[in-house]
Amino acid sequence: MTAATAPGVATRTLRGSGIDRVLPYLMLAPALFVVLAVIVYPLIDGVRSSLGFYRFGRLVRTVGLDNYRQAFADPVFIEALLTTLRYVVFVVTIETVLGLALALLCAREARFIRRIRATLILPMIVTPVVVGIVFRLIYASDVGLFASVANIFGMDPPQILSDGTSAFWGLVFLDVWEWTPLLFLILLAGIQSMPVEPFEAARVDGAGAWRTFVDHTLPLLRPTILVAVTLRSIDALTTFDQVYVLTRGGPGTSTQLISIYGYQTFFQFQQTGYAAAMLFLVALVVLLAAGFAVALMRRRST
Repeated sequence: MTAATAPGVATRTLRGSGIDRVLPYLMLAPALFVVLAVIVYPLIDGVRSSLGFYRFGRLVRTVGLDNYRQAFADPVFIEALLTTLRYVVFVVTIETVLGLALALLCAREARFIRRIRATLILPMIVTPVVVGIVFRLIYASDVGLFASVANIFGMDPPQILSDGTSAFWGLVFLDVWEWTPLLFLILLAGIQSMPVEPFEAARVDGAGAWRTFVDHTLPLLRPTILVAVTLRSIDALTTFDQVYVLTRGGPGTSTQLISIYGYQTFFQFQQTGYAAAMLFLVALVVLLAAGFAVALMRRRST
């Protein structure tokens, strides 16, 4: 009897001591500390740095909002911002369309479909730096894959990384190859969680595949698509690894995304305050997009 009542006694002791009120906060403390150290403190320090003028890493004077005014008056910053937005629009649109098509094809439960799913997610698990190195070798005009194929057919090797337009589209192709599996997995999960009753009713009514997709699949999948597009857009806005390894923003400024320009401004030109102001503006856009994604998730859950 004593052994049976021991847990009850321990529970009453815990409640009486008041530890039960503090325990949830103690359990959350490590995660809260990580969030403060990794997210909150860098944001606060970035805002502080964006309000100053630095020389060789030391604060010389406080300039207020002058760095932000300089950013909006800087044509290179505006060009990098437009290039980033164009890059995000193209990669997210292509990846969403391809991911949705692959998800619809792989929604069935079959043995060969499961193998296809496992194969499709392989690009996503490769390190972005490794992907950039591999595609740099593929695009190389002397020993690259495209150059070797062109030599076999007696054609001149393509100069993908030497031309601004082709380098931009080569970067888009790299991103589509690597991150389409992410959209595929999200949309596949959304398709598999949809109710079956509307589709059974459409089948009874004699609706074709296209009408079923337009009238039922797409409306039911719209919240998942919005969340996937928002999350992928946030990630694409901060793309750095692949671009730095593949083109480093060149040739010229054709692939100079805002992350590359901020990196060059901070580390190469030593304009710490100006770089912090630029990247903080981008961080605000990312935070707004993240808030939009969270609102969509909550709306879908309710």
